Amino acid sequence: MKFWQILQMGGIAVYVLLVFSVVSIAVVIEKVFYFRKKSRANREKFMKKIKDEMEHDNLAHALEICEHTDTPYAKVVFDALRVYNQNERAIVNAMERRIAIETKQLERFIGITGTIGSTAVYVGLLGTVFGIMRAFHDISTSGAGGINVVINGISEALGATALGLCVAVPAVVAYNYFIRKIDHFVVDMELCASETMDLINSKNV
Repeated sequence: MKFWQILQMGGIAVYVLLVFSVVSIAVVIEKVFYFRKKSRANREKFMKKIKDEMEHDNLAHALEICEHTDTPYAKVVFDALRVYNQNERAIVNAMERRIAIETKQLERFIGITGTIGSTAVYVGLLGTVFGIMRAFHDISTSGAGGINVVINGISEALGATALGLCVAVPAVVAYNYFIRKIDHFVVDMELCASETMDLINSKNV
């Protein structure tokens, strides 16, 4: 059976699910490349460089390292070092604001995959209901039962259910994966914030 025939039997629910799948794939591709780009640097090596520069009182070079490291935690450290000469409360506030900003940026579009993962199954079930309704309608129209009468409606029902699962399962898997990645980024930012604060306090002693 050709793909176009399957679409025709699936009803309107199938077209909705196809839109869901295209959007879900687009979000997954964008976030995978984004997270890979933000994960290139090593946090331990980065913080070692920052500590070495600060121990030599080379604040400008430390800020330059932060600017050339494209990761969320580098921006947290940059904001802390940028207000290095201010009081501890100002430094902590700067880092907390940056963590909130970066976390929001990391979560951008993630909710779409979660929404698709949770609703695609129901759209598929809606297609199943339409298919069963079509089957009964065909029976009432023909005035007779039998497999030949109800086959189209049953095909629509099964096709919509199957496609709903095929769209929902990958979306849920992707959503859970992205949430774990975001948690790792947040932990890295918090660790860098804590290490930076300790470093600044040690310099001010």
